[in-house]
Amino acid sequence: MSFLKEIQRRRTFGIISHPDAGKTTLTEKLLLFGGAIQEAGAVKNNKIKKGATSDFMEIERQRGISVSTSVLAFNYQDKKINILDTPGHKDFAEDTFRTLTAVDSVIVVIDVAKGVEEQTEKLVAVCRMRNIPMIVFINKLDREGKDAFDLMDEVEQKLGLTVTPLSFPIGMGYDFQGIYNLWEQNINLFSGDSRKNIEETIAFSDVQSPELEKIIGQKPADRLREELELIDEVYPKFDRQDYLDGKLQPVFFGSALNNFGVRELLDCFVAIAPSPRPKDSETRLVDPTEEKMTGFVFKIHANMDPKHRDRLAFIKIVSGTFERNKPYYHVRQKKNLKFSSPNAFFAEKKEIVDISYPGDIVGLHDTGNFKIGDTLTEGEIMSFKGIPSFSPEHFRYINNADPMKAKQLDKGIDQLMDEGVAQLFTLEMNNRKIIGTVGALQYEVIQYRLEHEYGAKCTYENFPVHKACWVKPDDAKNNEFKEFRRIKQKFLAHDKYGQLVFLADSDFTIQMTQSKYPSVKLFFTSEFD
Repeated sequence: MSFLKEIQRRRTFGIISHPDAGKTTLTEKLLLFGGAIQEAGAVKNNKIKKGATSDFMEIERQRGISVSTSVLAFNYQDKKINILDTPGHKDFAEDTFRTLTAVDSVIVVIDVAKGVEEQTEKLVAVCRMRNIPMIVFINKLDREGKDAFDLMDEVEQKLGLTVTPLSFPIGMGYDFQGIYNLWEQNINLFSGDSRKNIEETIAFSDVQSPELEKIIGQKPADRLREELELIDEVYPKFDRQDYLDGKLQPVFFGSALNNFGVRELLDCFVAIAPSPRPKDSETRLVDPTEEKMTGFVFKIHANMDPKHRDRLAFIKIVSGTFERNKPYYHVRQKKNLKFSSPNAFFAEKKEIVDISYPGDIVGLHDTGNFKIGDTLTEGEIMSFKGIPSFSPEHFRYINNADPMKAKQLDKGIDQLMDEGVAQLFTLEMNNRKIIGTVGALQYEVIQYRLEHEYGAKCTYENFPVHKACWVKPDDAKNNEFKEFRRIKQKFLAHDKYGQLVFLADSDFTIQMTQSKYPSVKLFFTSEFD
């Protein structure tokens, strides 16, 4: 198959939502259709002890939440589909924001009863900033929930989207009978039997036909006709270009747990979603069809297998082909590296691949060469933009609870910080280490993983800081900057990459500092020009 064909058959997307909207369940059902798994581990059903295929960290199994992004791939209708299943929990938002730099489109999952929730709003805002094409999937239709039209209004108002339904529910909750698929013009009846992998579909091009009453009954048939008329009048017609430009978002309804409405979503997704798109670097726009390989690290995961101390750097291929055992240039370290066992993923199953194409996610075994945002090329000096660290909102001193294990603790902290689980700041005056996180739950994850993966124990104590500000003086030699350093020395630290950081105790302090030292610029993300 030609290089261009390989690019066109790739679909790389992320699934985002508020926790508990059914993201991981939807991921599993998509894999089921792709024939990648035989049975889905019902996430909350204790009968199946497997747990969800895509949640593979012990702490995820205990809590029933996803805390790290999983990468899964499968083939469907001659398309190669790469899914990035992201954590919904807000404490792990940074991992999700970074993952969004590696996807070409997104599916947003919304719970029919809860509607649009806060975490969804934040994530969709990031997608809108980058004009990422989005499809909305309204989930859990077999439960009582909000009216379909009200939900679409809510999506438009709260998320600032322009929607058009491509499938529509017949009833809801107890009265839920199925879905009318506007995209394919057929009816999919809901039997409520979750043992069935795939429900029967009845082709139905004319909703005026009296056959409809026979199938779903008089009242629901009348109601469906009214609703379809209303859709016709109120919502714009689906236009693929508008969807690709991020101006129009198709909506599907279904129940992922019952495997209902998922095939409709997948079939439409495969037909309309974009193949790999060009990506901006600091020097130029890189097109996927270019011959030379470029790619960037958007995630690092340590100890995927606790028996082997292995770190995997996840790389999104942007252009060219990535080949096993071929040397590539590591731009930040200015050296060539080659990889004898690049991995492709299926949850916990990994296989070695000889060649990967734009859109693919490759896992590279890493002994500490990579950090998030690194770029690999065939010699060109460039780096991809848009993978910043965000200012943390929680700060704690980290102390060693077992003096015999100081080495293990240092190594553990070092590796977890490379993964981007949290950020490490070292105070200038006494070298004490402070861990900053976006959410408080990360401290538990760090403590748990240090103990179980590195054999090190730590304790925390509070450190009253409001925000970390990266510091960039107009002139490092001027007196104003020297004065700033002298007055604020107690609150100055370095991040993992040696950049100077000011740990401010309040918004007021930040404002005062900016007005008192105008030539010292403060930034809330580590990536600034």
